[in-house]
Amino acid sequence: MNWADVWNAMFGGLADYGEILVLVSNSVVAGAVLGLVGGLIGVFVMQRDMAFAVHGISELSFAGAAFALLVGFDVVTGSIVGSLIAAAIIGVLGARARDRNSIIGVLMPFGLGLGILFLSLYDGRSANRFSLLTGQIVSVQSGQLGWLIVISGFVLLGMLLIWRPLRFDSLDPQSAAARGVPTTAVSLGFMLLLGLIVAVSVHIIGALLVMALLVTPAAAAMRVATGPIAVPVLAAAFGFASAVGGILLAIAGTLPVSPYITTISFVIYLVCRGIGARRARGTRAAESRRPSRRPLRAAR
Repeated sequence: MNWADVWNAMFGGLADYGEILVLVSNSVVAGAVLGLVGGLIGVFVMQRDMAFAVHGISELSFAGAAFALLVGFDVVTGSIVGSLIAAAIIGVLGARARDRNSIIGVLMPFGLGLGILFLSLYDGRSANRFSLLTGQIVSVQSGQLGWLIVISGFVLLGMLLIWRPLRFDSLDPQSAAARGVPTTAVSLGFMLLLGLIVAVSVHIIGALLVMALLVTPAAAAMRVATGPIAVPVLAAAFGFASAVGGILLAIAGTLPVSPYITTISFVIYLVCRGIGARRARGTRAAESRRPSRRPLRAAR
């Protein structure tokens, strides 16, 4: 492959960009919705130290989708069932971080192994198999878009209903339990909402890349903001920019959309990390220049 081939793969469709954009308008809307909701829920994923759980849920969601593909059932429904099973198991059995990580470590290879088994038994189009791992956002149909919007809206509504107790439990679970917050119910509810958004994310961007929209934008936002409003808003904006920006770049050529989404998300994180590190150095330098205010000892 030479540079001309690379250029054609990345920008060969610029001449027909407007027509292609009209054809993938459903994909742009799907990416926008998924980026906004994924970035928002990702804040609580980071606060609860559950980035590993996202990957664990996505593996069982992949297994459910692969089984549905094998038996000729609706793939989205299979993905949702697999995600909810994984979310319920982690939410009920993984109350403590150590238990949660061990459970996820057990579920991940099990789910991945089942998914590979089901795909190996499937004798249909190979593109359908590959899309479960890397997504198929450029071919979102109107029915799939409708399901995505309904599920995302339900997740957003659920997040708003449990926002205050969930935030309290995420930042200080011991104090939340002492103040009477039903931490077990809140944790299980959050896991089920996370399972739903992971399921639709797997269908859109694939099981292998779901963390790019559910973890990285929130991690980037927490590097440059600290407020209870600023962090979720910024995370949602980063998720939106990653998803929509990736789609708009991908349709200019013939490359898959997933690498664009993951690259934009990663670049945003690197920029935010650099900004956060620069602020931290400036704060330390300002504190070092601040004169000491030790009380003067009375002369004897």
